[in-house]
Amino acid sequence: MCYSAQIKADYHHFMREWGAVISIKRFVELFWEKRKDGQWTKIPKAMREAFRKPEGEDGFELAKLVAEADRELAERYQAELSAQTERLGKAEAVLAGSKPTKKAADDQRIATNKIKAAQRNLDDLQRTELIDRDARIYPGSYAPVMIEKEGHRIVVPMRYQCRLPGWDQTTERKYPGTYNARRDKLEESWGKLFGHRQGIMIVTRFYENVSRHKMEGRELLTGEKEENVVLEFDPKPPQEMLVACLWNISKGGDGGADLFSFAAITDEPPPEVAAAGHDRCIIPIKPEHVDAWLNPDPGNLATLYAILDDRARPYYEHRLAA
Repeated sequence: MCYSAQIKADYHHFMREWGAVISIKRFVELFWEKRKDGQWTKIPKAMREAFRKPEGEDGFELAKLVAEADRELAERYQAELSAQTERLGKAEAVLAGSKPTKKAADDQRIATNKIKAAQRNLDDLQRTELIDRDARIYPGSYAPVMIEKEGHRIVVPMRYQCRLPGWDQTTERKYPGTYNARRDKLEESWGKLFGHRQGIMIVTRFYENVSRHKMEGRELLTGEKEENVVLEFDPKPPQEMLVACLWNISKGGDGGADLFSFAAITDEPPPEVAAAGHDRCIIPIKPEHVDAWLNPDPGNLATLYAILDDRARPYYEHRLAA
């Protein structure tokens, strides 16, 4: 399963390379909602920064939203820093006295960790130069997905965890793995979307959880506990991968704006991914298949399977993720 991926969030690239337009309306709706709900960090920094410099009237609205939401988030981090610094001071005063307590020791440890986390988050927020992790998504966060509607390619921000047709928030909690759609289940579990609502996410690398002993190509040792590690997979030669996706729209979402959500299609892994200890892999389709993929014929699923089979096949180098 694609646990995490590094997305392409340069909207000019979508327009220049793929003739896609940006659904400003959907970005405004999402930005407003996540700011209001206190879930601003669900939108990767790279996605937000792409709208920092406004273009046109709608662009000014987005730029203003980004600036205001970032400022509010910075204020929350500053408040956390102040609260934890005060907590640390009180704990250290008790520990320095004649009757140190276990609670004071716990408060010292917790406050120290929370201060580090809040300062790290604040530094990341205020940093102006983008780095790789700013474009990294996880299940539940948002990414730009290219779809086609009425003959036009558009880029829509979607949540990386698909809410299937007929589901509500309660239902999807029972099935948290819907950020990936298995190729061998496309008609069984995903039949209302496969052949109907198909999109493309552009990524430059992906990440997977694997067991250390599998990564090392061995069995667990006697008494050894299974240990999870995160691997980073980079395509060689370096390239942008057009990842095949399925998407859905849930009207009204959870009482707010319409929820756009998606899943990446996965299949059996190539040998080098399997050798690294993982049993699934995303499917990057070839550029010549983009039109057919974005305009599926539900009566001709064989063509869609053929596109998935005739995929781009880079070699995936792996290393432990930083």
